[in-house]
Amino acid sequence: MNDVSIVAPDGGEVIGLGPATIRILEDGATTAHRLGIAEIILAPYSAGPPQHRHAEHDEGFYVVSGTARFTVGADDYDAPAGTLVMVPPGAPHTFANPGDQPLVMVNTFTPDRYVQYFRDLREMLARGDRTPAQASAEIMGRYATTVTEEFA
Repeated sequence: MNDVSIVAPDGGEVIGLGPATIRILEDGATTAHRLGIAEIILAPYSAGPPQHRHAEHDEGFYVVSGTARFTVGADDYDAPAGTLVMVPPGAPHTFANPGDQPLVMVNTFTPDRYVQYFRDLREMLARGDRTPAQASAEIMGRYATTVTEEFA
């Protein structure tokens, strides 16, 4: 029989990244690395990562509470609670919390490799030798992801 993973409301690996708190719910250990899942909590009036493109994984966002503002290329989309956003490889995207309440989203990665990005980013930021933007861009490159500035 295969092991089942159960993550309690206070479980998972918590990673603080400035205005964002990432809670790793599934790092791929249970799914043979086919799927990773995280909870993202983003403080009010906060930006997420720089706009970027993934080359090797799909990414999903389910808005649990608050409203996310997704920027896809040059277009903005407000996504209230109950909205699912799926981002295929190659699509430029980012998100932000334009509201006065915390934004809570469930984030999926297929396959799971990008879960490690959050751990690596935490470690690099803790060293303090790069700005958050520099660290993010450098670490994204490890996971077939590139920052795009063509829509800035």
